[in-house]
Amino acid sequence: MNKFLGSRFLGSRFFGARLFAVCGAVMVFLMHAPACGVAAEPIAVFDFALVDTSPAPPSAAERARLAALGEELRARLAQSGRYRIVAIAPLASALAASPDIMNCNGCEREFAKQLGAQAAAYGWVQKVSDLILNINVVIEEVASGRRVAAGSVDIRGNTDESWRRGLDYLIEERLLPNP
Repeated sequence: MNKFLGSRFLGSRFFGARLFAVCGAVMVFLMHAPACGVAAEPIAVFDFALVDTSPAPPSAAERARLAALGEELRARLAQSGRYRIVAIAPLASALAASPDIMNCNGCEREFAKQLGAQAAAYGWVQKVSDLILNINVVIEEVASGRRVAAGSVDIRGNTDESWRRGLDYLIEERLLPNP
């Protein structure tokens, strides 16, 4: 047996447990290394828009859900360690005067650039009816316009819980999937 490894170490009944613990510690380090060692990319996260093709007008509850989606997306992107959220408030009047971000032919990148962001995120909810809705999110590089991540999910039911679960799915499976 190799004297460097020592027969006692390899022959120990705890060898498997030691190896498992060391491998686990290395995996935890590697999973968190990007968040710890790399500066978070500044991102402008614009408010969600509502595309309402249903016969009923948008309700106050739906407008509140749109705001909640935006806040949750900002919080989760920041928590990931990959992004640092840039406030969009300085451009509130310009944003209010422009078309919806999803239909402005690249204005989201120009707005994000003005805010000092390197990435832009925007989303919209399409309401077909009170039963059928669709949540969409896009993250783009400001410099090139390249889509870094994007996703769409159909949800059933116009409730706080269905909207939250839809966004959770997009974040976990499309925007910030675990490697």
